[in-house]
Amino acid sequence: MGLLNKLFGNGISEELQTEIENRLKQTIEPVSQQDLLSLKSVSELQLKKKQLSLTISLPFPCKSLWPALKQNLKHQLDSLEEIESVTVNWETKVVAHDVQKGATPLKNIKNIIAVASGKGGVGKSTTSVNLALALQQEGARVGILDADIYGPSIPTMLGTHSKPQSEDGKTMKPVTAYGLQIMSIGFLIEEDSPMIWRGPIVTQTLTQLLKETDWDELDYLVIDLPPGTGDVQLTLAQQIPVTGAIIVTTPQQVSLIDAKKGLKMFEKVEIPILGVIENMATHICSNCGHEEAIFGEHGGEELAKTYKVDFLGSLPLDKRIREEADMGKPTVTAEPGSAIAQKYRDIAHRTSAKIGTTKRNYGNLFPEIVIQNT
Repeated sequence: MGLLNKLFGNGISEELQTEIENRLKQTIEPVSQQDLLSLKSVSELQLKKKQLSLTISLPFPCKSLWPALKQNLKHQLDSLEEIESVTVNWETKVVAHDVQKGATPLKNIKNIIAVASGKGGVGKSTTSVNLALALQQEGARVGILDADIYGPSIPTMLGTHSKPQSEDGKTMKPVTAYGLQIMSIGFLIEEDSPMIWRGPIVTQTLTQLLKETDWDELDYLVIDLPPGTGDVQLTLAQQIPVTGAIIVTTPQQVSLIDAKKGLKMFEKVEIPILGVIENMATHICSNCGHEEAIFGEHGGEELAKTYKVDFLGSLPLDKRIREEADMGKPTVTAEPGSAIAQKYRDIAHRTSAKIGTTKRNYGNLFPEIVIQNT
């Protein structure tokens, strides 16, 4: 019998089941380039009096793509003689995926995405914020952790400086803005207070910010890392369950040299590289519209090819991105219909699809077994 037999039951012929399966195979999700059957996305399916209703549960958030997919799928199914009408419902169903060896998944966080750069000043924090917002707008529950203890910038970029609250004196509630759950050392100190801390205190603080925050059932937690490959990155690799890492670079050779170091570091600690983002790829003059690659061309794309990882996309050097971040109104929220916001959404699609089509982690589905001497 067909693959959908358990959903159909015995109410229809094997021939019709096979035909429906074939139509699902012909409906391709454009980001993952997989068909709806291969994605195991059909969660409910019912046929009564020639009226077919089905629910598609995609393993990554892509709300903006649903209308086109729905149109395509209905076109495929409407042509079957045995079906007079088709109703398609859509939902996002993100699950936990594998993390590096030796790390234990966190109960309230399904997937952790580390955003890193070997060099400072490449726009990593701005990219992290807009990526998190794009994932949230596409249908996921998302948080962001500012791991740059010495220079926290996430509170400013998201326009909030609230103090985290604690109900039990042991954990903190994350601050919220634009639908994101947020935690940063910037919420706990004065804006002009320097963090004169040595490495061990910094890494301990990062671990506390992650594990003592009462995150509310996140599909993704984006961790905005400080630049470099030092103590914070090592702590992340050894103690924090990371689903995958993203490397942010500019096309400039100086930036690429350090980006390579960051990429190799994640490879050595066996954290999957989700891909490379090339920021500040080209500059478009606001007066004449001339486009110029002032930092070089295709450096991030070539880096991805060299190390055989995905190229997630490129972003322009545009003053609006900087101005909107400084005002606490990131581009994805401030100008959701702009070409730049669409670039961030495309990167979010590729990132989440990369995660959604990898091996699932079942660690949180089984109870903890404790052996006691009696």
